[in-house]
Order: sequence, then structure tokens, then C-alpha cells
Amino acid sequence: QAQLVESGGGLVQAGGSLRLSCAASERTFSSYAMGWFRQAPGKEREFVAAITRSGGSINYAVSVKDRFTVSRDNLKNTVSLQMNSLKPEDTAVYYCAANNRDYSGSIDLRYDYWGQGTQVTVSS
Repeated sequence: QAQLVESGGGLVQAGGSLRLSCAASERTFSSYAMGWFRQAPGKEREFVAAITRSGGSINYAVSVKDRFTVSRDNLKNTVSLQMNSLKPEDTAVYYCAANNRDYSGSIDLRYDYWGQGTQVTVSS
């Protein structure tokens, strides 16, 4: 069972950047597709980005495309989310998630494992 731990959240001004990381304890990390989701106060959890096992296929939510970049390092068992040009509406708790079906879509129910989340706050 994969255990996921996010890091890198914090407070940043609008227009700034943050890099989130998610470390996995699972030795078979390379067999999992990885996703990033976020949840703002009073809102439902929403898809941000996802990447397949090999990194060959990547998907982004329309709201973050061209601003966020997801990447993975299968040797270090980590997945990262580089967030640029941040906006106040990006404020949320960000979660990484994993599934062993190589699914890189936006349906959260298809992800089997979740981290505890890291807070990202963007001030205007």
C-alpha cells in the first residue's frame, strides 16, 4: 500500500511560484500513475494534473494548463507539481494521489491512495 507525503506548500503572493513534492514509500512507485487534486474551503475536490507511470502521458485541468507542470522521478519515488503565475483562486489544500491502473484522468474515485495534503495560499 502506497503511503504518500506532500510537501512544499506555503504562502505566496499572486504571480509567484511554488513547487509541491509528493514522496511515496512504495518501492513499486513506477507502477503507479500519479495525480494532483486540490480542495478549497467550501468547494469540492477538483482535479489539477496527472501523469502516467512512465510520464509519457500528462493531463491538466484547463484552469492550470500553461501555468502548472507535473513531473515524476521514478528513481526517487517522487512526483512534483511546479506552480507558476499563481492566482488567489489557486488557494487550496493540494493532495497527491496514486492508482495502479495507469489512469491519468480527472475522476478522483479512480485513485486508490491519497496523501494528507499541503496548504497553498495565494495572497492578492
